[in-house]
Amino acid sequence: MLTSLKAIEAYRRGAEPPVPAYTWLRFLVSAEERIVNLERIRSIHELADANPVLDYVERTLSILDGLKLSFWVKEILETVLVWSETAKGGTVRQRMQWQADGINLFVHNIGSAQLFDRFNEMGETGTDKLLVIRTLIETHGLIGQYIRGEVPFEGNEPLTEIVKRGLLTSGELQSLLLPLNHCVIGAVSPELWNTVRSEVEELAANISSGEHPGAWSVRERLRKLRSGSIRQGENFEAEYEKVAARLEAIERARVDEAGQTARTEQAEHNGQVSYPGHALERALQPLEGKTLWYVESALQEFSLEEVVKVFMLALQTGANTVSAATMTDEPVHHISFERLMNAMYYDYKGVKKINVYKKRIIEKFLRELAFEHIGTSRASVNPHLAYKVERSPSAADTVFFTFEFSAAAEKLIEFCMEAEKSPLYEKAVLLLFDLFELRRDAYDRFHNEEEYLETMNRTADYKSVMLEFITGEKVLDIGPGGGVMLDLIEERLPDKQPVGIDISTNVIEALNRKKQLEGHRWEVLKGDALNLKDYVHPGTVGTVIFSSILHELYSYIEWNGSRFNRDTVAAALRSAFDVLAVGGRIIIRDGIMTEPAEMKRRIRFLAQEDKEWLMRYTGDFAGRQIQVEYAENGDVVMPVNDAMEFLYTYTWGEEAYVHEVQEQFGYFTPSDYADFIGKVLGPEAVIVEFRHFLQEGYTDALAGKVVFMDENGAPVPLPDSTCLIVIEKRGETHLDN
Repeated sequence: MLTSLKAIEAYRRGAEPPVPAYTWLRFLVSAEERIVNLERIRSIHELADANPVLDYVERTLSILDGLKLSFWVKEILETVLVWSETAKGGTVRQRMQWQADGINLFVHNIGSAQLFDRFNEMGETGTDKLLVIRTLIETHGLIGQYIRGEVPFEGNEPLTEIVKRGLLTSGELQSLLLPLNHCVIGAVSPELWNTVRSEVEELAANISSGEHPGAWSVRERLRKLRSGSIRQGENFEAEYEKVAARLEAIERARVDEAGQTARTEQAEHNGQVSYPGHALERALQPLEGKTLWYVESALQEFSLEEVVKVFMLALQTGANTVSAATMTDEPVHHISFERLMNAMYYDYKGVKKINVYKKRIIEKFLRELAFEHIGTSRASVNPHLAYKVERSPSAADTVFFTFEFSAAAEKLIEFCMEAEKSPLYEKAVLLLFDLFELRRDAYDRFHNEEEYLETMNRTADYKSVMLEFITGEKVLDIGPGGGVMLDLIEERLPDKQPVGIDISTNVIEALNRKKQLEGHRWEVLKGDALNLKDYVHPGTVGTVIFSSILHELYSYIEWNGSRFNRDTVAAALRSAFDVLAVGGRIIIRDGIMTEPAEMKRRIRFLAQEDKEWLMRYTGDFAGRQIQVEYAENGDVVMPVNDAMEFLYTYTWGEEAYVHEVQEQFGYFTPSDYADFIGKVLGPEAVIVEFRHFLQEGYTDALAGKVVFMDENGAPVPLPDSTCLIVIEKRGETHLDN
């Protein structure tokens, strides 16, 4: 076993690291700050009682210990590995002194090499062996970072210099680089090492021979940086072209404006201007030669366009967001997103998650930031959020980028985090919405959005019933959720053209990732259900589907200043009717109320504490006043539709309560709905199907929680919860089914 592994084992058994031997171990175990890549840990809370850097070093050494290598290779690599993470160690006092002494702790491979220079116990100075070890420490991990797009190939030049100076042969350097990278990458993930091994071997050969693989284009580098997002379904090529076209249009407009006089005065131009191309390449050209730190961990949750804007902001090193005290003429070699990474994660229910409150706010900031305003005073669009670009006196060649929230916004975000799963949560989130002007609808679900969309995708059975009523070629699915209806139409009705329309950028992005990963042909558009004619031509649509979405429009969208407004439903139906061709259909699947509405039902809670849910609900529900009478035996008596509205929310459980309590599922009785459709759409609208039923699952979900009874205490079945309505647009010509 390697002596370093024995030292770590002894430490874990309670022994103090020997002094002065194993200085590297004393630095690692005395770390008072957890300086780690948050992408690689499961829980931030666990950092308080763990030392992930020491754990990682131990894994690298264990891999080395198991490799069949010559003694001299193992001896060198053992020293390299034990020192390579030391810049992440040390007490706070030590780290302050190191920075004062010029140790670069922000670029940890360089800082670790500097610490090795100062503290190594090898008893050698200025030897070839020492220089080789020092260079390997300084460049360790850069091959993996090159593969990720974070480091230009030139970062490995010190290794090539070893061969040029005759300290090692090309073959000897390769014999060190391959096992070193096996240890460094394999300790992150054995699967990752197997994936990149052949690429590492090729790069090690390039480095050892001094052969440059060629400079990246901006497109190539961005593709490498977005590898994780691409694996999750990002259509990189399409997104790149979209951003490039936007920047190209801005340049064309500028050239048009600047070249107008020249076109007038110079007849030889014949009214033509040679427009510059590759605007995106030029915008990000300053990234060339720069190392990017923690970029994937900090930015992988954002879209490509948002990431491009962040890079452009980070490159504004002369912007007024940079403190004058830290300005320097030294060129920038590194851009660090470590501070942003550290601000973007927190523990939710014991597991590390992206801080989606901050993410949504930053997304809004970046979406509203025009490319042409980057680098100008117009770039800051919210008094509670600004980007920050800084340089530190102790790392003059490094730019640090992050987003900074106002003190009030930080407190409000903390309040939302503390209020999770409490009655205060809805109020906290609404305050956040107001401060940053976020949308107040169901797709601003913070923590359960992925789970929500996944749940939507499990609803194929009841959604498939709607397929038999679809007519025409183009089919609009309003609020497509997880895309299950789009999938069904594509699979079972191949002659149809399904199009999902949603107002939420987050939902659109999630669906585009799903489309890319699974190879679907359906389309998704960002659009407003109340103004469909702005996105599709009137008279061209065969079917418009509202599947469990009208009650959300009713509940969340303000119409003439008020939510829970039937006029919102009317606007949605008119919007859909306007784009239908004659013979086209609107299909509605949504909640339904029971009639007669004055009928009452009795509820007996089987667990006494569950009655508290009802008491909480009556105070939290904003759709209407919920009426409750408390019987002497503990039962509650309620109007049937108040009882069912509560039970719909109750069945979703505590996790979803803060969202479901904002929604009113049933908003019409069957006869009310039929009358409403006639009044809103007129005689051209004919209801060709109207059925209502109890959605599967409610009975089973409530069986162990409540007894549902009539007023006299006799158990009765739950009433119908859901309706299916098909409305056809009549005229002289009809679409073929």
